[in-house]
This record gives sequence, structure tokens and C-alpha cells, in this order.
Amino acid sequence: MKKSDFVKCVAEKTGMSQAACGECLDAMIECVTEALKKGDSVSLIGFGTFSVKERAARQGRNPRTGETIQIKAAKVPSFKAGKALKDAVN
Repeated sequence: MKKSDFVKCVAEKTGMSQAACGECLDAMIECVTEALKKGDSVSLIGFGTFSVKERAARQGRNPRTGETIQIKAAKVPSFKAGKALKDAVN
């Protein structure tokens, strides 16, 4: 499902216009992004939790040359599905 399909689905379920739903979705994404930048997590009960995890530095290998390279530590966004979402999928 693409973003436009998602917006259309939400608009049909809520009776709101697609433009309004698109603005709401953009605002939600912006709010989640800002919270993750600050290092906070966003919990949506029954749906899941967005958080930031630390990935340690490690050694990798260049597949073309076989040379060992150093991969820097990084912060990566993470999503853990809630129980209700897991149950709905299964």
C-alpha cells in the first residue's frame, strides 16, 4: 500500500477529505520524526512503539575487493509491533 492509497483508505473510513487526511498523516510523520531525533520513543497502545536504537561499530567487508572496512556506530529507527497488531496479522 502506497501513501496515497493509505490516505484514501483513511479518508473513506473517517469521512474526511483526502487533503485533510494527507495533512494529518504528514503531521504525524513529522511528530514521530521529531520525537526520535530527540531520543524519545512514541508508543501507540495496541499498535506499536517507535524508538531509536544504537548500532555498534563493526567490521565489514567490501564485496568487490574483499578488503576489510570499518563501519561506524549509528543510531537507527526501530518499530516494535504491539500485541493487538500482532494478533490482527496472525
